Order: sequence, then C-alpha cells, then structure tokens
Amino acid sequence: MDLKAARQQFPALGNKVFLDAACVSLAPRTATAAIEKFLDMALLCPEASSTLHHIAMDEMRSQARPIAAKLLNAREDEVALVESTTQGLSLAAQALPLERGDRVMLCDLEFMQVAIPWCQLQDRAGIEIDVVASRGGQVTAEDFAARITPRTRVLAISNVQWSSGFRADLNALSKLCKDRGLWLVVDAIQQLGAVPIDVQATRVDVLTCGGHKWLNSPFGTGFLYLRHEIQPRLRPPLAGYLSLDPPEGGWGNYFQTPSIRPVREYAFATEARRYEAGGTGNYPGAIGLAASLQLILDLGQERIADHIRGLTDQLIAGLDRQGVEVVTPRAPASRAGIVTFTLGQSQQNVALMEHLLARKILVSVRYTSNVGGVRVSCHFFNSAEDLERLLEGVGDFLRGKSQ
Repeated sequence: MDLKAARQQFPALGNKVFLDAACVSLAPRTATAAIEKFLDMALLCPEASSTLHHIAMDEMRSQARPIAAKLLNAREDEVALVESTTQGLSLAAQALPLERGDRVMLCDLEFMQVAIPWCQLQDRAGIEIDVVASRGGQVTAEDFAARITPRTRVLAISNVQWSSGFRADLNALSKLCKDRGLWLVVDAIQQLGAVPIDVQATRVDVLTCGGHKWLNSPFGTGFLYLRHEIQPRLRPPLAGYLSLDPPEGGWGNYFQTPSIRPVREYAFATEARRYEAGGTGNYPGAIGLAASLQLILDLGQERIADHIRGLTDQLIAGLDRQGVEVVTPRAPASRAGIVTFTLGQSQQNVALMEHLLARKILVSVRYTSNVGGVRVSCHFFNSAEDLERLLEGVGDFLRGKSQ
C-alpha cells in the first residue's frame, strides 16, 4: 500500500482537513474492521465453551505485543501492553529501584504527565526533582549534563515536546545516561508513528507510548518497553493472575483441577508483560492497536518520516512567506510531525484556531512554560493540499477576512 492509498483508510478526511494527530488521531478502516471482527466473536461465542472463548480472546489481545516490538526493533519479551502513556510512566516510576534523596531530571517543556509520577514520589518516597530550563524552546544533552549531581538517577523526557514540536537528540541523551549511569525514561507518544525509534541502535531503559496519537489507535491501549537487561533490577508490580507463567496444561485445565488453592507460591513471568494488569484486558483496544501498527509497518516507517518531513518543510516555508513566527526548530533532526507557530499573543492564536476550525481545518493551541502557539500535526495521511488549505486559512485570517 502506498501513502496515497493509505489516505483512503481515513474516511473522515473527505470532509475535513485533519491536522491534529498530536491530540487524538483518526482510526484507519483496518483497525475498525479488526475490532468489528472481534465484536462479532464476542456476540456469537464461536468456541465450544466460554473457557475456550476467553482463551481465544486473550490470544487475540497478545498479538499486539510482537507487532509493537517490531515497531521498536525490540524483543517481544521487552514489551507490555498498557492502557496509555500515563499508565506506562506511572509503572516506570514505581518500578525503578530509587531511594529517598535520589534525584530525577525533567525539562520545563514537559507535558504534565511526565512530571506527575515523580511529583507524587516526592511525598511518598522522598524523591527530588531537578527541572532543567529550556533555551529557545529546546533542551540539549549538555543542559542535562550540567545538572547531574551525585544523587541523580533518572532522566525522564518526552522525546518530542507536545507544545513546541521540538525533538531531542535521543542518541546524545542515551550516551549521556549510559556514561553517567542514569536511567533513561522516554515518553515517545509524540514521535512514534511519525519518526521511528530503534531501541537496538539507541539504548533507552524505559519507553512508553499510548496508541491514540500518531499510531492512529484511539482505543485505550499502548505499550511499555523495558530493556531486557534492566528487568531483573526493577521492582515487580502487584500483578494479576495472567502475569503468571501459564500452568501446565493451560488455564482451562488448571481451573477444573480440584486441588488448586488461592494461597500458595506463585511463579510470575519474568518478562515485561508482568507489568500488565494481569486480568481481563482491553481486547478491542489491543486488537485495534495491532491493526494500526501493522498499517504503519506495511507503509514503512522511513517512508512515513520522509513524507512528514516534506509536509513540515512545506508548512514552514509557507508560514515564512506570510511572515509568521515558527516556534518549532527548523532543523529536520530537531522536529518530527508537529509544527507550532505563533501570531504573538495567546488570544490571537486561539482566535486563529477558531477561524480554522470553522473551516473544518482541525488544529490546536498548546503551551508549556510560555512556549507554544498554534500546533499543527502533519501525518502520513495528510497531503500537500491539506497544508495549502491551512496556509490559505491563515492568510485569510491575517488579512482580516471572515468566513
């Protein structure tokens, strides 16, 4: 499938210019079809028993793990399915073996959820937070290096910042953390699906990503990556029974064994899936996620990144012609799919957003630490014509034209 054909997977594009995948994306037909197939199964129970029906649903859900692993070039046993980036970050904060007085570094551009788990651990566990100031809407490995103390243990970062679109140098951050013995925790939700991450080429310890943005899976499922080598050092969660190693003969046979007891020694899985809820999961979410990820893999992550780079180049050039200030860094290595620009005052940016929304051109206004403006998401299903309509709308607003 080529990118032009892939656009047909998103029927909503027939009556709107959708440029807001950084908020919540559209689902492709392949994902909704996969969920519909599952719902038919839930409706009809085609298996011979409800026990086998349950097992079949568990197996369908688990198919998302190897596909997510392939997206990252990771091992399947390094991937757990989670509800969201939020859940993944919370699990990571609780799993890392930190002690009272240990310090975590964040930058001042972050979406609140990157900070919230560590803020809670300040009171509960005595963890300290160092906020690294951005410069011109960017933060570098050198900025973090200057703030490392003998008690610094974690560097946590969104590799692409939600309000500005700045993409950090993950290779440099990885080297810094490796050299200084820090845990590297990455929120990848604003990058994966737009620009690939290869965890074999670039070492990160923990990475989490919800499916509802650039992965086009707005169904309440994402994934958590835990590097294989660190897993024995992590604090295990309070896990559910499906996080156990499967019993001999399978769960169906186990549940009809008279001698089973609830209080006994349990052997939990040692791989990343131990960090899943461990009970009946979000089957439709995982099935939709798997289909959406497979579409990205079929299209090719590098091909998607090249297409998005061309769209963002087009947008930045068009904004330059109109004399509009671009907030997002111009260097291709420092951006992904987000381009943020500003007319100056936040009220002007909100007014422009409302002007565009009235024309069915979907964008957002986002800020953190006074960095941000009108945020545009350029994804693989977008076209040059979409960007021209956006630029036309911006031009009309600047000239004072109303709809």
